[in-house]
Amino acid sequence: MKRTSSSKPAKPAKPAKPAKPVAAAKGVAAKAAKAAKRAPAPRAAAADRFVLIMAGGRGERFWPVSRETTPKQLIRLLGERSFLQQAVDRVRPLVPASNILIITNAVQAAEVRRQLPELPRENILGEPVGRDTCAAVTLGAAVVGARSTTAVMAVLPADHVIHDEKGFRQVLSDAFEVASRGQVIVTIGIQPTGPETGYGYIQSGKALPPPASGRPLKTPLFKVERFVEKPSLEKALEYLASGDYRWNAGMFVWSFVTITNALSVHQPEMHEACRRWFAAASKGARRLEAVLAAEYPAIRKISVDFALMEKAQNVVVVDGRFDWDDLGAWPALARHLKQDAEGNAAIGDLVQVDSARNLVFDGRTRGRTPVTMVGVKDSVLVLTDDATLVASKGESQKIKDLVRRLAADPRWAGLV
Repeated sequence: MKRTSSSKPAKPAKPAKPAKPVAAAKGVAAKAAKAAKRAPAPRAAAADRFVLIMAGGRGERFWPVSRETTPKQLIRLLGERSFLQQAVDRVRPLVPASNILIITNAVQAAEVRRQLPELPRENILGEPVGRDTCAAVTLGAAVVGARSTTAVMAVLPADHVIHDEKGFRQVLSDAFEVASRGQVIVTIGIQPTGPETGYGYIQSGKALPPPASGRPLKTPLFKVERFVEKPSLEKALEYLASGDYRWNAGMFVWSFVTITNALSVHQPEMHEACRRWFAAASKGARRLEAVLAAEYPAIRKISVDFALMEKAQNVVVVDGRFDWDDLGAWPALARHLKQDAEGNAAIGDLVQVDSARNLVFDGRTRGRTPVTMVGVKDSVLVLTDDATLVASKGESQKIKDLVRRLAADPRWAGLV
């Protein structure tokens, strides 16, 4: 009988010829272009560096701990801080709190503000409806540009697990440096550790020297050849063996000039939206909120990968040589927990007989009792005060289907 206890876990590639900017409120892109001419290769000081953290989501994959108002990034699975709080903690040494913006949705905005009291209220941007990542990036660019047209901004997901914070900050700092010295889009690619089929990939080309001016870089820099969608296992093994592919972690760094030019070339409708939102943001948070309420539902729903990254020719990748995990479903949590001899991982008290490779998460806040298992294998057991989930590890992606079924039943809709 085993017992498992709680665990707490150069020169960049030659850019495409800049597009002629569309006039924007007497100047979003035009103003940016003039600023760029005045200082063609500025080094972005901390005050001119911004971080945009994407924190949307529906709270389905980690049900019953996550809910619609508290999706994965707002819950505590590893440690005492939510994933969103950890994401902010990681970048605080690089940028001031006033330059950290969160894009979430209107339903979750209040909880985001509660968790991040150190950020100005106007830095929490609530989308009226979800319109995928390109719309969110466009909104973030408009708000950042309204504050500084010479800004350089990083776009980061809110729900990743990164333990090597020092290594992450070194890579991000180098990415800021590269993006501030030329019209290039910088993406952070993660060195693959296995043939993952659940991630997109980036094929890297020739190694590039660092920018001619500025501080030396510690992070290798490469030209991007192409972005690849989630591959088959055979292809993933091929990518791993080649050494030329990185996992696409959805982390990007660019200047305001670069992103507005990219939108102008590849997504003119989004560029027009950026122009309008820039003008609204320049007049204050309330004006922007009113404009978004009227316009956002009609915005095209498309990811930034499809809209920009797969089209742009001025993309470079820096090597993310730090530990990284995108927890896609409950079984992935076990990678970050201590396991017993049979491969069981638990947050909570587990007493088991002949059970193996299970994940137990006891999220109850009252009346906690030991969780007992006999002969159970490859399963997920999650307990909260109002619901219990039992799932096969191999079927964990179907939890989203379960949540939709609960939402459709008046008796259980409140659990969603």
